[in-house]
Amino acid sequence: MSVHEELTSVQRCLDDLIRSVGRLEKQLGSGGLEMRRVRTDTDHLRESVALLRETAAVRTAPQKRPDLVTISDTPYDPSLWVDTDDEGLGARDRRAP
Repeated sequence: MSVHEELTSVQRCLDDLIRSVGRLEKQLGSGGLEMRRVRTDTDHLRESVALLRETAAVRTAPQKRPDLVTISDTPYDPSLWVDTDDEGLGARDRRAP
């Protein structure tokens, strides 16, 4: 299954859980510590799934390719390299060891 399908399945299950907790809350009342904890946990779970959906949407979005830069085949101006040494080959007026 794809990430989107998995998240949709999780969302469906979470919606069922929230409905079931709502029915329990009607039967047991919402004043007890246990019921408040279950309600709070389901709210946190809903927020966590929403954050997960946002993160997954960013990760699965197609990445934009950077603009390509064309490099000319014409040789560079030799005057650019007048004051440099050939790295690894030693200086022009000296012999290699």
